Amino acid sequence: MSSAVPVRAPLLAVCALLAAICGLALPAGASAGGGRLDAALDRIIDDPQGPPGLSVLIQRGSEIDFRRRGVADRKTGAKPKIDSPMRIASMAKAFNGALALSLVSERRIGLDDTVGQWLPGIWPKADAVTVREMLGHTAGLPDYIRQPAFIEDLTSDPGQYMTPFELIDYVNDLDVGLAPGESYEYSDSDNIMVGLLVEAATGRPYNKLMQNEIYEPVGIRNTSLPDTLAMPKGYMHGYDRNDQGRFEDVSKFINPALAWASGGIVSTPADVNDFFRAYVGGELFSSKVARSQNRYVRGRSSPPGPGRNDATLGLFRYRTRCGTVYGHTGSYPGYRLFAASSANGKRSVVFSVNSQIVPGEGSPRVSGLIRRAQADAVCLALR
Repeated sequence: MSSAVPVRAPLLAVCALLAAICGLALPAGASAGGGRLDAALDRIIDDPQGPPGLSVLIQRGSEIDFRRRGVADRKTGAKPKIDSPMRIASMAKAFNGALALSLVSERRIGLDDTVGQWLPGIWPKADAVTVREMLGHTAGLPDYIRQPAFIEDLTSDPGQYMTPFELIDYVNDLDVGLAPGESYEYSDSDNIMVGLLVEAATGRPYNKLMQNEIYEPVGIRNTSLPDTLAMPKGYMHGYDRNDQGRFEDVSKFINPALAWASGGIVSTPADVNDFFRAYVGGELFSSKVARSQNRYVRGRSSPPGPGRNDATLGLFRYRTRCGTVYGHTGSYPGYRLFAASSANGKRSVVFSVNSQIVPGEGSPRVSGLIRRAQADAVCLALR
């Protein structure tokens, strides 16, 4: 996919290294073919309904290209950095999927293990649902975040803590909506149940499992699953517009425990990038287990990613005009995200926006601009 290395490659590598160490953005056009992406980023940030800031991390082999626009903190004017902590929302589902598949590879759980086998009595109507079906969103489990009772409790106290079992209490008296394996239906309940199942199967806390099975093998150190509103120093603030159209800082609006294994992780662009390269590149589990991800069903991630979206276990396939990548998107108050890697783990993209501008929230025009810019970023990664 790449041609002969250009003469200026050593200089670019030095600039990329500085960007990685210091959080500096490479100047516009620093990477050949990046003009289209730069223009797309300018359109987003210059739009009257655009976000306060955004960043794009692209890595091709060892070459790192980090671009940014706007601010990560409207009070201080701090710029987005490659190591700025942020809420990664539903990209946590990919971490959850990688954890489950790692345990499958170690034969500590099986893809066809059921809810009833490991969590008897927790959701009797879902006893026959399997790990495979939950990871692929074909389990038909009702989504707890869409239940009126959960919405009412969330609205009354967004900062409150709930256990994963309390989250499931909102839906465990409901019937499974589809016959398991019948069709695709995106549900946050899937990942909550997978998280509870791996804890039950191993007898170990979820955070400890994630540390041992994912963080340490990948070598990431700035990723965590908090259960309070606190954020690490230097984080990328998330902003949404109020009824008067003014930005409000909503970074600490909702306790991430209310999303837990489905969306509560805090990470950085650098860590997210390393994770997806390792996950998609096959470093976290056996090739036999990786082959279980070769079956796809038509289904968009939420929010949709670039190109055509198809779902598999813990990941989505994004087919764009420039090629195919594998990853996940995320949406959370104050944030919209996308991260993906080529199949060999060598070319990757992390696209971070500090406003929840998604279909149904914020400007439809800007939401479309973001999705098109994500496609441009994929093209630059795969060029």
